[in-house]
Amino acid sequence: MTRKKKMVRTDMQTYLDIFRLKFEARLSDRQISQALNIGRATISDLVIRFNNLGLSWPLAADYPLDNLDKQLFPGRDYSTQRVLPLWVQVHIELRRKGVTKMLLWQEYQAEHGSNALGYTQYCEHYRRWCAVQKRSMRQHHEAGEKLFIDFCGPTVPIVNPETGEIKPAAIFVATMGASNYTYIEACESQNMESWLMANSRCLTFLGGVPALLIPDNLKAAVDKADKFEPVLNDNYKALARHYGCALMPTRPRKPQDKGKVESAVLIVERWVLARLRHQVFYSLAALNQAIRELNTELNQRPMKHYHGASREQLFKLLDEPALQPLPLYAYEYTDYRIAKVAKDYHVQYDNHWYSVPHRLVGERVEISATQTLVKVYHQTKCVAQHPRSHNAYRHSTNVTHMPENHAAYQEWNPERIRSWATQIGCNTLAVVLAVERSKDHLVQAQRACLALLSEQKRYGSDRLESACALAISRQLPYIPVIKKLLKNGEDMRWQPDEANTIIPGTHINIRGSKYYQ
Repeated sequence: MTRKKKMVRTDMQTYLDIFRLKFEARLSDRQISQALNIGRATISDLVIRFNNLGLSWPLAADYPLDNLDKQLFPGRDYSTQRVLPLWVQVHIELRRKGVTKMLLWQEYQAEHGSNALGYTQYCEHYRRWCAVQKRSMRQHHEAGEKLFIDFCGPTVPIVNPETGEIKPAAIFVATMGASNYTYIEACESQNMESWLMANSRCLTFLGGVPALLIPDNLKAAVDKADKFEPVLNDNYKALARHYGCALMPTRPRKPQDKGKVESAVLIVERWVLARLRHQVFYSLAALNQAIRELNTELNQRPMKHYHGASREQLFKLLDEPALQPLPLYAYEYTDYRIAKVAKDYHVQYDNHWYSVPHRLVGERVEISATQTLVKVYHQTKCVAQHPRSHNAYRHSTNVTHMPENHAAYQEWNPERIRSWATQIGCNTLAVVLAVERSKDHLVQAQRACLALLSEQKRYGSDRLESACALAISRQLPYIPVIKKLLKNGEDMRWQPDEANTIIPGTHINIRGSKYYQ
């Protein structure tokens, strides 16, 4: 069988292995050749050269090994005689549109002729140069310190059993830095609520809180990505305050900052999503149930590089004791918005209007909304709170937020107006009822009735009742007519005739309840 030809020259460690086997182990050239996969001629040549130097084995502890190669092969020069290009300039030129390595090599060869590298070696030297320009620092992860978070690229389709509509479910992945303990969950999308609630359920799954949450620069976490000072989303900062941890997004376009979760995402795609590719899911809950089983299996599977220990074992040994305790109350999704108070002292949230104290008109306030409650803050102080309403384009108004004149007007509902009219007299009540029937809406009648009843302060209850009775007797129960009667004093000169007085609601055209008996 033909032995494979060596492509590189023998290195110093091989020299030492040959001399050790030859002089210490007393092996023959054939045995050394079989042990090290080196030709016998090469071994014999090295041993002869070593003996000619007059050296003895083992070498002295202070013997300079760097010079041994030069002494064994004097005159050998391993340095290239070729003229190497300036690789930095090559790297810059390749960024230009239309510039290729072949073009640059042809220009380089035309300049240096026979001293230029061949195209293959040109590309190989450039590849080696690029490999040593960018270094990646190995990260050290303390127990319980970091939780790396990201979404998988692939999604899982969920089919609506009624309509057949297909919606993709995003796959949330989080992994602990020290133990690689992994959490997987399917979410409706990558929107704000899905992201925050997945973070919350992940921390509940871990049973504690790490010191740092390290997400990618997705919009649900970071408003503005920056290498040094990223602008974090207010909702995400609220979640961090609730759990007492810090947020540290990775640098933009630097995947090595979150290598842990990138590796976890790859494992999830291969060991979880790939195994679910033939299944059809009709709900998010069914998908999460299948993922939960595979997630448990993944965390319990032994890892080769950790002497057979599983992620779960390492988590219980390293991360779990170092985690901070969970808060007493579970996180509730809270949406934060900045709004300006309108002239009607209301702020808008989710197409519904909520009142705030009228003194804040024109001010900017912060809205904090959960599924059940809406709170409004001004300069970190809660100034209003309302039950969450899902009735679009409606108003939720607290009377205490209104100016006094607005509140007074708001309190005059139809029942209160009728009660006031009843206290004055039956004729006044009859006029109020007639006015309400004449309007298309009660709100329209409210102002007119208040205008009528306000005449009590000027003329008194008796005169107002008498004027209403006179207007009814003339079958003119209109407010302008009543005001004119009061102004001219006709109510004081009129003597009511009970037989001829017709009160709306009691005249002969009304049959009454006895008619139907």
